Amino acid sequence: MLLHSLHCLPELESLVMVQSAVGRGDIELEFLYARLPGRRNGRVRAVLDLVIPRSDSLLEVLANTHFQRAGLRVRRHVLIPGVGEVDFLIEDCLVVETDGSTHFEPKAVKRDQRRNNRSILGGYLVLRYYYADVVYSPDEMVAEVLAVLELRRQGKFFAI
Repeated sequence: MLLHSLHCLPELESLVMVQSAVGRGDIELEFLYARLPGRRNGRVRAVLDLVIPRSDSLLEVLANTHFQRAGLRVRRHVLIPGVGEVDFLIEDCLVVETDGSTHFEPKAVKRDQRRNNRSILGGYLVLRYYYADVVYSPDEMVAEVLAVLELRRQGKFFAI
């Protein structure tokens, strides 16, 4: 079924299916690569290249795909002292977190705000995106990331 979906479904839809199966341990990525040899499967193999073996969520996989496509230098699951592990560190200066519905619980909101504060105190900029942003408005999400990086490049963020 996964092989069929890779050939027939739009790229992101098949990516989500493969990521789910790999993440749950239902199938090995190498198994799929082995069944898709040659140049005629290049487009399909490119989808497999987007799978993140250790992903915390499908939002993370989709956001990573959009950031990579925008040509951004992306590091995933970066441990920042005093903050903990962040979903993305983009261009070594911008923390981007992708939050699902569990982040709406009051304790989680407070924890996330404290992590934002500690990130900023550590010299990082922070953006946070939710399901609707990543799934329905990825172009806007990427545009905001690019805009923040441009403002930083122009020196618009400064200490008082």
